[in-house]
Amino acid sequence: MSEAVFKDLSAATYARSPLHAHERDWPETNCYLDVWIEVLPSLGFPAEASLAYSVTQDFEGDQFTFFKVPLEDLEALYGLKVTELAIYDRVENHVQEQIRRGRLSLVEVDSFFLPDTKGVGYHEGHGKTTVAPNRIDFDNRVMEYFHGLGLHRLEGDDFDGVFQRGDHQTAMPFLPYTEFVKFPDQRPSDEQILAVSEQLLRHHLRRRPAENPVSAFAKVFPAQVKEVSTRDFGFFHLYAFNTLRQLGANFELFSSYLDWLAEQGRTEMSEGAESARTISTTCKTVQFKVARAVMRKKFDGLAEGLIPAAEAWDRLMQHLDRHYGDSEPVPMPLGAASGA
Repeated sequence: MSEAVFKDLSAATYARSPLHAHERDWPETNCYLDVWIEVLPSLGFPAEASLAYSVTQDFEGDQFTFFKVPLEDLEALYGLKVTELAIYDRVENHVQEQIRRGRLSLVEVDSFFLPDTKGVGYHEGHGKTTVAPNRIDFDNRVMEYFHGLGLHRLEGDDFDGVFQRGDHQTAMPFLPYTEFVKFPDQRPSDEQILAVSEQLLRHHLRRRPAENPVSAFAKVFPAQVKEVSTRDFGFFHLYAFNTLRQLGANFELFSSYLDWLAEQGRTEMSEGAESARTISTTCKTVQFKVARAVMRKKFDGLAEGLIPAAEAWDRLMQHLDRHYGDSEPVPMPLGAASGA
């Protein structure tokens, strides 16, 4: 028997979010945020409204902040309550129970069994990633799930593998981290979502890094790349994902957020969106340069390549301060969207 949270959605006909369009600099961001980029529109909510937190991204010395929409932002904006789901039985039994109750679960699984990773890791390498199962059919061993660029389908041996069943049953050293989502009884209005999103932008602006994180990265970037060149080339992909990709994808999404604000009548945000896009495109260009540098063992000019992104970050923050900077703290609007 097949059960689903979104009964009208099918992997065969699903249309992905524009935030995952192939023509973007970074069509995929990270596994957790990619799920929300698809789930929020499926609920009828603008995913762009949740991206105000992007301004808080910092350089952490060896990586840029792994960006994730704060759970309190999801509750404030949309009335969604995300809570850890205790796993004491088989994980698929817990997920099925939540589906029966009309709730979505977010589960850490092995990407080895996910067909949408074909050409990247499917049946080739094991890795932790987050999916949100929408439909489960135990009788036919089928699951449709949100992951990466959309809604996908797996079946048969992959169904057994992703849930460690049948021939794939093994003693697990620890249980997967799982969350579940309670939907609001009443949908917040578009006006409420916009108002809360702007409040969150003011809040997150006060939490942004005290110093330009791109400039901080540029100071250590060449030495890091030189060290990367001494490792197996596969390590380059890990390094790039956690540095240039995280920075670029974060600010490409933030540019979409500012575009969304402009569409809501805040037309002055178009200027800021261009600065955010400059950060994204610069990171994409520099990532290609890093790949060549690693192959050729030549590291001159790498830090200079980041100058356009560093300057764009400064312009962006100045622009945001002019329009959303506050001298007095703005209280977090927790529960505002749900009427609490």
